[in-house]
Amino acid sequence: MAKGTIKCSANYIPLTPITFLERSAIVYKDRISLVYGHLNFTWKQTHDRCRRLASALTRLGISRGDVVAALAPNIPAMYELHFAVPMAGAVLCTLNIRHDSAMVSVLLSHSEAKLIFVDYQFLDVAKDALKILSEKGIRMPSLVLISESYDSVSGAKIGASMPGVPEYESLLAEGDNDFAVLRPNDEWDPISLNYTSGTTSSPKGVVYSHRGAYLNSLAAVLLNEMQSMPVYLWTVPMFHCNGWCLIWGVAVQGGTNVCLRNVTAKGIFDSIANHHVTHMGGAPTVLNMIINATASEKRPLPGKVTVMTGAAPPPAQVLFEMEEQGFSIAHSYGLTETYGPGTVCAWKPEWDSLPLEARAKLKARQGVQHVGMEEIDIKDPVTMQSVPQDGKTMGEVMFRGNTVMNGYSNDLKATQEAFEGGWFRSGDLGVMHPDGYIELKDRSKDIIISGGENISTIEVESVIFSHPAVLEAAVVGRPDDHWGETPCAFLTLKNGCSVTGQDIINYCRDRLPHYMAPRTVVFEDLPKTSTGKTQKFVLRAKAKAMGSLSKKSKM
Repeated sequence: MAKGTIKCSANYIPLTPITFLERSAIVYKDRISLVYGHLNFTWKQTHDRCRRLASALTRLGISRGDVVAALAPNIPAMYELHFAVPMAGAVLCTLNIRHDSAMVSVLLSHSEAKLIFVDYQFLDVAKDALKILSEKGIRMPSLVLISESYDSVSGAKIGASMPGVPEYESLLAEGDNDFAVLRPNDEWDPISLNYTSGTTSSPKGVVYSHRGAYLNSLAAVLLNEMQSMPVYLWTVPMFHCNGWCLIWGVAVQGGTNVCLRNVTAKGIFDSIANHHVTHMGGAPTVLNMIINATASEKRPLPGKVTVMTGAAPPPAQVLFEMEEQGFSIAHSYGLTETYGPGTVCAWKPEWDSLPLEARAKLKARQGVQHVGMEEIDIKDPVTMQSVPQDGKTMGEVMFRGNTVMNGYSNDLKATQEAFEGGWFRSGDLGVMHPDGYIELKDRSKDIIISGGENISTIEVESVIFSHPAVLEAAVVGRPDDHWGETPCAFLTLKNGCSVTGQDIINYCRDRLPHYMAPRTVVFEDLPKTSTGKTQKFVLRAKAKAMGSLSKKSKM
């Protein structure tokens, strides 16, 4: 250490997102923090409510390191819990609202949650989950009911109550407004526990630190180009990677959080028009919802709306239609293990003059690491050597940085495997372009190997998406005795459209090498996670159940 320096409380305080709320309560105290139908709060009120809730948690016996679970949609209480739980020194575990009671019981047991906040809409799911735990002799968490006394749209009285069960607002009212907030002793202390979305297998519990959450929140603000006082519409589930860390991020800039219990096209357009929304986010299914909205659902945008999207890149036609309506797309990529967004396809002004197809192809890339992530690379998973930057050689996407998870809760083996070689192994396959931008090709589990050729399902899906009748598409491998496996496409068509499977196959053969074109086409609604990702493991099981396409197929 350099002579004359001292590390002390004057120059070193563990990083934590709690400070974002404390600052906004001063800088933006009279600005609107939360809007939910007829209800709104200021930043000062939100800070006061979070302190009272933290105080109430402590009175309920929650102490440093305890896990507090939440099963709720995008409502003010869910937002407040993201600050109040850490302020009590505890760890927040937000549960997927589409899970059934059996899965909720598994996650409550695995997380060792001492308390669960449940929105009235999901009370039956929670009660059945607790019943399962009771029958198995597993300690049950205490329950707090989030019971709304009004409908956020009509103002009519609604909600639920349970004798002997504490209610959210009553609990909050009992809290101390002068509660001494508990800061983390170490910034690497856990702030939240997020279970993976289960697109490929059973969920794992991903541990986030105060430090990682702090840094990724700032990075999310920057990659969304959020200036002070943005208006953010909550179309990303708050339970998913803590709303891609933007629950804490919006507080950085003193923005307004517009809450939506249910995400619909009408709700999106009404919220944008009524509140002058500047930013929102969502999987490509949300973009589809917007561009396929009916004339009666759509409303003119009062200004530019930046939409951060992740998962599979949106097709060129979707980007074009979104831009035509006044939306600007920011394409990001990440995993639960990287706190949500880990990269951004940083746009360059010289690309603006390119034709739509060329622009869409560039924007569809996953890009470069954001400022909170130290490194991203495409490596050979065996040798750990970087692949050539030729845009062709495939390898595994790997991350290294302060916004990579602490590890998997109660699963040291899985943590060690994920970090083998000193990098986080994503399980995704991609290429590195000459300009240093990465492009995802597939998940390692999703790649189709047909006759020795690697087929990127993302490439096949992007071609199918470009068909004017197709709303959604997912491609998986179907077993084949001759080729090993062949592409099998599951499609949902737009309302009023009609095409045959052979039409889709011919369309793909005109635009792809024949071996890449689907040989099977199935029309059905795609199974989804709550964040809009297609559950390919479900589709793979369906394709496997179909059996071999033929004993000796010919391409």
